[in-house]
Amino acid sequence: MNKTDKYCVCANCDFREVVFAHLDDVAIQELCNHKDEMSFRKGEIINREGEKITNFKYLKSGLVKLYRRTSSGEEQVITITRPFEFVSNMSIFSEDRYKYSVSALEDSVVCIVKLDFIKGLFLKNGGFAMGLLTKISKINDKIINQTLDIRQKNLIGRVAFVLLYFTKEIYNSLIFDIPVSRKEIADYIGMSTANVIRTLSDFKREGIIKVFGKTIEIVDLNKLEIISKRG
Repeated sequence: MNKTDKYCVCANCDFREVVFAHLDDVAIQELCNHKDEMSFRKGEIINREGEKITNFKYLKSGLVKLYRRTSSGEEQVITITRPFEFVSNMSIFSEDRYKYSVSALEDSVVCIVKLDFIKGLFLKNGGFAMGLLTKISKINDKIINQTLDIRQKNLIGRVAFVLLYFTKEIYNSLIFDIPVSRKEIADYIGMSTANVIRTLSDFKREGIIKVFGKTIEIVDLNKLEIISKRG
């Protein structure tokens, strides 16, 4: 390693396993030399709708939400996602400005690489290009499928769906601190905040969940799955 080379663990990290398996050690080091990490506290904007796209961003740790503003200024939550996904990069090859905003739902760390460098890798390494495009395509498919699944459900089915998403996809636990407000849940599933609050209260009364402030415990996972499926 040259004195000017940065030290990093890209060669062993999940980032390489997800996309960069096609890069050799020299390319990994070159990537490392062009990579920076930025920390974002809960509530901070990682990128804002309308900003010029200059970087490729990768969520290393934490939790974020992808959203946009309507013409009336209301927030539309598109998805909530965990590390090892590239939600901020959905438009990097088709637009010059972000079409969506991304903000941290908890303290998060983002890897940042200059977009011109990533595009250079595309031209030099077809395997890398295919790997990255495949990953971004899968993320887009997941978001579309989630949206369609939610739209096909009634109110209680939608609330059950989002609780199952948190317990299975985000936290892999029956007990978790819900990372968003009731209003954000409502924005995500296309319902009013009052309906979300009432449905959570109904689930609590029926013994499906327990609620302790922001902490939720899934008591009857099977019933919640049935409600989501039939909803």
